[in-house]
Amino acid sequence: MILTVDTSALVFRYLNGPHRSMVLKEMSQIDTWCASELVRTEALLTLHRASISPSQHTEFTRLFNTDWDTFHVVPLDGRCVSHASALGSKFGLRLVDALHFAAIDRLPRPVKYLTLDHRQIPAAVELGFELITPLEI
Repeated sequence: MILTVDTSALVFRYLNGPHRSMVLKEMSQIDTWCASELVRTEALLTLHRASISPSQHTEFTRLFNTDWDTFHVVPLDGRCVSHASALGSKFGLRLVDALHFAAIDRLPRPVKYLTLDHRQIPAAVELGFELITPLEI
């Protein structure tokens, strides 16, 4: 089984929040983690904005980079960008979400998709991902 993790969920691996325990639980149950290469930039920027001190930022970055080394990263190439355009049009996705879905749509199924972004649910379901999300997003 492959677990793909959206940035909206991944940052709660490091930040306290209402869904952190769910994220930690799901990520502990599956050994193969995948994400588009865009997730790295998004997550690091989010963690930077959430940091309350330079030392906390350094620690978040260290923890994230240690985890990131275990991810299988799906590249964003020309084919992916073209597919993102089609997915974005079909599902009314934001550019960043269309790029994520285009990348992870390349993965062999079955794929579990962990997200906290309710806007992604229809696309994730129609693309055949097993959705992992809290009921009360």
